[in-house]
Parts: sequence; structure tokens; C-alpha cells
Amino acid sequence: MTDTPTPSAPTFGTVPEDRKPIVVLVRPQLGENIGKAARAMLNFGLTEMRLVSPRDGWPNPSAGPAAAGANVILEEAEVYETLADAVADCTNVYATTVRKRGVTKRVVTPEEAAGEIYAEPGRSAFVFGPERSGLETEDVALARSILTVPINPEFASLNLAQAVILCAYEWSKGAGLTQPTQEEVLPPAPQDELEGLIGHFEKLLEPKNYFWPETRAEANRLTLRNLLTKPAWNHLEVRTMRGVLSTLEKARRPRGED
Repeated sequence: MTDTPTPSAPTFGTVPEDRKPIVVLVRPQLGENIGKAARAMLNFGLTEMRLVSPRDGWPNPSAGPAAAGANVILEEAEVYETLADAVADCTNVYATTVRKRGVTKRVVTPEEAAGEIYAEPGRSAFVFGPERSGLETEDVALARSILTVPINPEFASLNLAQAVILCAYEWSKGAGLTQPTQEEVLPPAPQDELEGLIGHFEKLLEPKNYFWPETRAEANRLTLRNLLTKPAWNHLEVRTMRGVLSTLEKARRPRGED
């Protein structure tokens, strides 16, 4: 695998930049978590992050290493004093929380929210609260909808990056992102190469009495053949296995001899 440099102005799929949802982190506490959130965003094609009153200020030296190459997100992140300012240009604002916190609003899943974002005009935002306590009631009140996921009621705890990646992944399904290139699969080896491999095994096993007694010899040979033809070896795999057998076939040389 070769390293791919992070582009300075990345584009993903077929969605214009101004139609992608914005990720808004409200009062984030740790720089590492901001970096991990940026990494989750870039994995699935989201490129705009907004920060509301980060606890340790901004920029934060701990964010870069945690972003693992998603530095373009951090470099272009904008900082706001209030959530109202951060989402002022958005018409579809989703507050991510596992609880309604006393606010009566419609509740949607990440999948439902993604569908609405593609269908409705205007800018959209996923809003995430501080790591320790999540969004406050006043924060949720600013949103149009509450976004939550079905989760184990006995352990309803997601870290910030996990929450971001859930939303980003569901949105990415409609973004036309390219699947990673699959490794080329070699065709199965020709039958004569398999016959050579089978014959090589039999040559080594015969003097070891593997096919003894004679009454079981034919059945043992058939089982061996079925075993070696089942995996659909390609020619490189057959050649490798022949090399292993040839090495085992050689007499062991005394230590120190060439």
C-alpha cells in the first residue's frame, strides 16, 4: 500500500461542498477528541468543522496528531462564541443526544437525517456536545430535530469520534464515494501445475508410509487430491508450496556449512 497525501482542498463524491452537513462541536474539552472527530469526518467526505468555545482554546497542539492526516479539517475549522452563531446560516440543525432533556422535538436516526439533508434545501449541521456531559437543554432548543441512535440502554455511552462517524457514515451512503481499490485476484492455477503439486506431495509422503496400509492407499490419495484442489490455488501459491516442499525434501546441512 502506498501513502496518499492529504489534499489541500479535498473533494469527495458528487456532492457540492455547500450541500455537505457541517460538524459543530460545542465546548469540546480535549484536543485529541477534536482531532479524532476530524479524522472521522474526512473518512466519509465531510470537510467543514465549527467549534463553539473549545475549553482549551484553538488551535490546540494535541489535535493534529490525533487527526492522523486530516489536518485540512483542523486548519480550516472556524471558532464561534455561541452555538447560535455557529449555526446561523443553517436551516437544518440536528442536535445529537441520547436524551430529549425536557425539550419536545421530533427525533430522527442518522439514516433519516441523511435522507432529509439530501432532500431539503439549505445548509445542515450535526451538533455534538462536550465529551463529559453532552449538549445542554439550551443547546438542544436551538436545533430543529434531535438525532439519536438505537443503543444499549444499559450502556448508552459513545465517545465524540464514534458519534461523529455514525452520522458521517450514514450521510456518505448517498455521496457517491469511491470504494477502495480491491487487490487484483489471480486466476486459479492450470490443472497441470496442481498435478505437479499433488505429485510432489505424494513423492514425499510415500517413503513415510503415509499411504499405508495398501487397503487405504487409494482413499488417502483421493482425500489428498480433494484437499489440494479445493482452495483454488493460483500459480504463485502453487509455486510457493512447491518451494516449501523442496526445502523440506533437502537433507539438513550441518550448522556452519554453506
